[in-house]
Amino acid sequence: MQKAKPIELELAVVNGIELPGHWNRMFEPRVISEYDLSVLDQVTSIEGAESLGYCYQCGKCTAVCPVDTVGDYSPRKVFRRTQLGASLVDSPDLWLCTTCRNCLRVCPKEVNMIEIMPAVREQAVLEGKAPEELLTAFENTARYGNPLGEPPRKRADWVKSAEVPVPVMSQHKAPVDVLWFVECYPSYHPRGKDASVALARLFNALGVEFGILGTEEKCSGDSQRMAGEKGLFEMLAEHNVKMLSKYQFNQIVVTDPHAFNAFLHEYPKYGGQWPVQHYTQFLAPLIDQINLTRPISKKVTFHDPCYLGRHNGEYEAPRNLLKAIPGLDLVEMGHCRETAYCCGGGGGGMWLDSFVRDYTSQRLSEKRVREAVEYGADILAVTCPYEVSRFEDAVKSTGNTGKLEVRDIAELLAYSAELI
Repeated sequence: MQKAKPIELELAVVNGIELPGHWNRMFEPRVISEYDLSVLDQVTSIEGAESLGYCYQCGKCTAVCPVDTVGDYSPRKVFRRTQLGASLVDSPDLWLCTTCRNCLRVCPKEVNMIEIMPAVREQAVLEGKAPEELLTAFENTARYGNPLGEPPRKRADWVKSAEVPVPVMSQHKAPVDVLWFVECYPSYHPRGKDASVALARLFNALGVEFGILGTEEKCSGDSQRMAGEKGLFEMLAEHNVKMLSKYQFNQIVVTDPHAFNAFLHEYPKYGGQWPVQHYTQFLAPLIDQINLTRPISKKVTFHDPCYLGRHNGEYEAPRNLLKAIPGLDLVEMGHCRETAYCCGGGGGGMWLDSFVRDYTSQRLSEKRVREAVEYGADILAVTCPYEVSRFEDAVKSTGNTGKLEVRDIAELLAYSAELI
């Protein structure tokens, strides 16, 4: 394909000044129509992916894209490769985006990867072009109601370890103030269950009237939706809305920022409209009622989850909880709040580590762990169930075992309150 040629007039007159030859080429628009845009048009014709065509190559996204720090990637580069004829549906580029929303934060043209990626991925899934490990997560979710492939009957087994009352709504037979939507990783993953136990004890210590769905709960499905399985998400949303609608409660509290995003923005489309808070938002106003007696005399840094921070604007609640713990020294990393790095788990990335490995120099979780160590932190505090396992693995793979602990904020609060 021939490159587009700039227009160059023999003579141009600008404000009465004659500009001959190459000096006047900047005063006429550069021809770009010589490119074959049919491949780009195929993408922008997909509902939800239209804004990819808005890109005018300013490069602001490249400066903030976390994947570009470990590879060769950004919305600008995706646009350029597609413009030059590379099919996005067939490209690895389609699966590298973690939908962290950092690019949209700075894009002057509002090229919205949060809409583009799920739309194009849905097309790829329909054509059977999704990575195998992602398809396994989809199949597990469809069959078992969770991406880990764990038996549905064991979803509430973690409750036995809590050693405090955790009412299951189907057995409770009474209204509650809070319906706690626990989610998959806090129900099944060993480290997720640790945080669930801590949060259950905090709720009990506060006298919160709460209940859980238990075996009636299925995955909220938001990450599956962002990874291109909209049909699976709709099935999960309809099921959860049906189960929740059976019971009386005042609000939903979620452990997972991805579930928070789903309940806040997506579930209302399926008849599920309830007040919803992330657990840090729920606990922050009640912090004075928690008897925090045991000091944690360590440097702690906090990783902002993309789906709590950039997607939904909550930065203060987790920090207010950490600041309330006696002895704790809160240290901010260079990339924090709106500019925080991504852990790599969003947009289906939780189930794509093997695929992504071939296109990046290190995992995003490893880069984040290295930053936490660089800032002298003893503990990396998190509030997303994806992050504990991702960061603990990264601590090991980066050789920082013994230097950095990873703890959910619920665990830190429960420890300070002498509940664990």
